[in-house]
Amino acid sequence: MRLHLVDGTYELFRAHFSPRPGVQSPDGRDVKATVGLAASLLALLHDEHEAVSHVAVAFDNPIHSFRNELFAGYKSDEGVPPELLAQFDAAEEAVRALGLTVWSMKELEADDALGTAAARWAGQVEQVRLLTPDKDLGQCVRGQRVVQVDRKQHKEMDEAAVRARLGVAPASVPDLLALVGDAADGIPGLPGFGEKGASLLLGEYGHLERIPEDAATWTVRPRGAEKLAATLRAHREEALLYRRLATVVTDAPLRESLEDLAWAGVPRERYLAWCDAMGLTTLRSRPQRWAP
Repeated sequence: MRLHLVDGTYELFRAHFSPRPGVQSPDGRDVKATVGLAASLLALLHDEHEAVSHVAVAFDNPIHSFRNELFAGYKSDEGVPPELLAQFDAAEEAVRALGLTVWSMKELEADDALGTAAARWAGQVEQVRLLTPDKDLGQCVRGQRVVQVDRKQHKEMDEAAVRARLGVAPASVPDLLALVGDAADGIPGLPGFGEKGASLLLGEYGHLERIPEDAATWTVRPRGAEKLAATLRAHREEALLYRRLATVVTDAPLRESLEDLAWAGVPRERYLAWCDAMGLTTLRSRPQRWAP
């Protein structure tokens, strides 16, 4: 039994910006992202290697959360193409038409739903697979029990791979992003901190508050240690805020039980009605497993 947790927002963006030709619904709406998302999820469900048994898809809907109240520069829907924003509700309906659980996140984010589910059910399944390339989800990886999968790059990261890629343990990923920043989420980081120096410090001390203020006492020596120490002293409060922004919530109020996430197949009537409403023909025969 495996639990697949899909970042629906990422998949929707990926489908929108893919080189595939555009798709319009019978009423003239741009639905390329929605149709591409459905096709991508069908490919996942049919993938024998993935062996999907339990699955949920989480969305940021809207692209706004409590983190925007904490920091004005945090990611939002600013700059997102309007034709893509207009598809979020339709995308959730498409996922439900496949017989999948949808988590539509408002105060929290899709990442928080994925992190909560991973923490809640990791001990009850063979493996939790986090289907997203976002670096911040690296903090949720545990051994080989909770792994991160980048479907686009065909890469899988267990805990050892996270350490090799980022230079820190999963628990230190929020601290790392606080220091070096995360452009995807609008986290600026601290000036002068690069991944090499930050990972060296956090590999030694683990968390921001454990890094001594005086560089002379550091047991590791990143380049420009004195300047980095001065920056950290001057901007410690900002760093702690950035870490909070980068920390995935693991107690989101998800109502479903693990068994609610069991996938029995595509519900034929609902799915075909969705295809008709979208004016789709090629996807009608795509499902390989119908729900009983």
